[in-house]
Amino acid sequence: MKKTPLISKELESFYNKASEETRLEKGMGVFEFDRIKELIETHVSKPKSTIIDVGGGTGKYSEWLAKKGHKVHLLEPVEKHIKLAQKRAKKLQHPFSVTQGESQNLPYQNEVADLVILHGPLYHLQKREDRIATILEAKRVLKRGGVILGFAINAPASTVVGLMNGMIHANSFFEMCKQELTTGIHNAPKDFPFLLADAFYHKPQELKEEFLEQGLEFINLFAVEGMIWLDNEYFANMLDKKKSKTLRELQKITQNDEYLLPFSPHMMIAAKK
Repeated sequence: MKKTPLISKELESFYNKASEETRLEKGMGVFEFDRIKELIETHVSKPKSTIIDVGGGTGKYSEWLAKKGHKVHLLEPVEKHIKLAQKRAKKLQHPFSVTQGESQNLPYQNEVADLVILHGPLYHLQKREDRIATILEAKRVLKRGGVILGFAINAPASTVVGLMNGMIHANSFFEMCKQELTTGIHNAPKDFPFLLADAFYHKPQELKEEFLEQGLEFINLFAVEGMIWLDNEYFANMLDKKKSKTLRELQKITQNDEYLLPFSPHMMIAAKK
């Protein structure tokens, strides 16, 4: 019997062409990696936690957590990423487990995890019912008092980038932005093949509702990049000791401000069972 594909052809093709392996090692990815580690660390409640990394890509975060002594399980639908994650896990003294699967059907028992990280599913599942199924599965495998961290893309993300680099004036790009801002649905136009494939872009309130309707307790919403990436000398200034201190302080004081959240390309929700 033919296996049902876990993700769309477009998404598989996007990740086969793009390098998720090197993305976090260059440009904005470097700062994204450090920032997400900081956000995760804030919500790891105890040493030797059991952590499930859903949509964990090539395992960079799983590797980091496993090296800290946590018991980590990575779940990922993209075959290319699975192979890279397995390679990464094998090199560790205490390897993390790697499983190919989907977020709506986690292959773990009830109430086993202290922390569940939803890295990619919330912004790759365009249907609300699929995102809800993902959140309910995360809740199921979570221990009482455990925490879910859900990462999402902000609805105005493409629009802000398009305004900054002039792409907003390309008709197909503008049509894409209109869809994202009004319905949340993101589909990359054919003339912009380098853009992320089919996705869903959230508004902060929508993201909160999706979690709170499942009987989870809201902890907070966090801006991942925050508004500091709008600094037109962002890369140079983040590498400057004095200037990066200013930017990081600004990031910290605005990170939970829902009014300013849309200026951040990504956001993270923290919710408790």
